[in-house]
Amino acid sequence: EASVEDLLMAQVAAGDRDAFARLVEMHKDDLVAYLYRLSGHRQTAEDLAQETFLRLYRAAGRYRGQGMFRAYLLRIATNLLRSSERRARLLRFVPLAAAPAPRSPAPDPEVRAVGEQALSRVALKLAGLPLKYRAPLVLRAVEGWSIEEIAEALGLPAGTVKSRISRARRRLLDRLAENDESRRPSR
Repeated sequence: EASVEDLLMAQVAAGDRDAFARLVEMHKDDLVAYLYRLSGHRQTAEDLAQETFLRLYRAAGRYRGQGMFRAYLLRIATNLLRSSERRARLLRFVPLAAAPAPRSPAPDPEVRAVGEQALSRVALKLAGLPLKYRAPLVLRAVEGWSIEEIAEALGLPAGTVKSRISRARRRLLDRLAENDESRRPSR
């Protein structure tokens, strides 16, 4: 069954610019947030999102749908990010604390400071992971995607996604453990 996005893409392929504007409006914020979490730079995320939508528009006639629009869009975005990373070699992961969060009662400032420090530490260690491990881990742990959704978005077999998430977690834990050991006073 065709999704709303599939129907809009068919209209875009027929030259309907209003349909394209609706697609952009529906997915712009989520796409920028995804790219921001991976790139660490608001401007980079916005630029890559714009380029993603431009490529989507150009490819509208080749889009085959099947209800997988979001995965298709993120595959384009991830490929653009990968190309950008190859060129720039400047990617950092932004701490989750820096991303907009739902409103909740403010915790004790000391508790909040410890939490932000821990998130920053994790984010810095995650930044050191290659994108091929970082992207599936962020999609799974932060975005809450299923293995199948990640596989479709990244164009990988499900088994590869599982192993990359596992390796990413193991590498991240190893990096965090190294950091803990270096902070301990020697006896």
